[in-house]
Amino acid sequence: MTDNRTGKTYVIPIENGVIKGSDLLKIKSPLGKPLRSYDPGYGATCSAKSAISFIDGEKGILRYRGYPIEQLAEKSTFLEVAFLVLYGELPTKPQLDYFSQRVMRHTYIHEELKKMMRSFRYDAHPMGMLMSTTAALSTFHPEANPSLAGQDVYKDLKLRNKQIHRALGTASTIAAYAYRHRIGRPFVDPSDSMDYAENFLYMLDKLSHKDFKPHPRLARALDILFILHAEHEQNCGTAAMRHLASSGVDVYSCLAGSIAALYGPRHGGANEAVVRMLQEIGSVENIPAFVEGVKKRTRRLMGFGHRVYKNYDPRARIVRKVAEEVFSILGKEPLIEVAVELERVALSDKYFIDRKLYPNVDFYSGLIYKAMGFPTDYFPVLFAIPRTVGWLAHWLEFLDDPDNRIVRPYQVYLGSGVRDYVPIEQRTVTAQQNIVSYVTAESKRRNAGTDSKQ
Repeated sequence: MTDNRTGKTYVIPIENGVIKGSDLLKIKSPLGKPLRSYDPGYGATCSAKSAISFIDGEKGILRYRGYPIEQLAEKSTFLEVAFLVLYGELPTKPQLDYFSQRVMRHTYIHEELKKMMRSFRYDAHPMGMLMSTTAALSTFHPEANPSLAGQDVYKDLKLRNKQIHRALGTASTIAAYAYRHRIGRPFVDPSDSMDYAENFLYMLDKLSHKDFKPHPRLARALDILFILHAEHEQNCGTAAMRHLASSGVDVYSCLAGSIAALYGPRHGGANEAVVRMLQEIGSVENIPAFVEGVKKRTRRLMGFGHRVYKNYDPRARIVRKVAEEVFSILGKEPLIEVAVELERVALSDKYFIDRKLYPNVDFYSGLIYKAMGFPTDYFPVLFAIPRTVGWLAHWLEFLDDPDNRIVRPYQVYLGSGVRDYVPIEQRTVTAQQNIVSYVTAESKRRNAGTDSKQ
């Protein structure tokens, strides 16, 4: 690389397709200031080395630990995939039996935690309940809190695994209790004789029927959706997990932070937004007008396109098959006709093809959840339960990474130079007006993308 400011040339190694950001620090300005990259949203920055999942967005590929997502969704189960994502290999029969037994044993939660959940307002958002209750878990397990038990507490692998079993087991229970609290039902204890997804549906829907069991095909459909949502590289919630883990805080606080990231409508609320969009369109006859609105940028097309995928999201193809299975049991969701026709129009329209806007995993998953009777604002919770696996896998990977450091990005400072303090009696209205003018001009400059040197 040649710096045109100084004429100096630098050799920057490329390893695994990337350069190290720290190598840029070798390039100094004439005043000796090191060079750094400016990358809002980390659109061109790799913040971690990972062996957990692989995505090729151009080809529409997603693999967990090397295994294609299509094979796992067809042949595996959620807890088997959870073991794979967490520990790197598919389990043997004894390993899976032990892992499953430990996770399901930890689906029970403390009575005081139940009492805390009952104190939420009747209309509390389920993600708010999930996030707050997960954060509270850290207060119930001080032996797993580095702030109390010592910074090296997670070097104990047995202790680590216990937190993994506990976090994954309680995630489904807290989520189910949040749902029942919203609709005024008493909490139901987990079942000892069901698998993960089936037990979750049991805790949601059990009433007075003594031998109640969820529909096995619906439980399998949810199990597949859990597999598809278990892990997806360095997304916002996962990056939050690694960011918080770098501070040394306990794993439950890290999970609560990841849930908070997923709570945001730009992350976990996408499938909810799809349903609302389809409801707004209303019928197939209204699709042409809606599509024209999208082209004019007066309407937003939800469930199409992805930050990573520039091809058909591989999960979306699987979800569409799951949707057909669910609708064959529960009846066709009225909005499915709108969704199918909107997909057909978008995939045949040059405007969307040129922009590589293909359906993503959220396009049909929301319709499945709606058909199964879940409230729209509960959709992100159904995302958070399985994604706990991916978050925990990245937590483990971060703990064992010799390069892990506390996350501390730099900034590009655009504020004032040095100024002398002026006593309040000498400050004038004009000075305050100047501040307002400066802030307004600065805002316009940023929005217009004006070069900072101007």
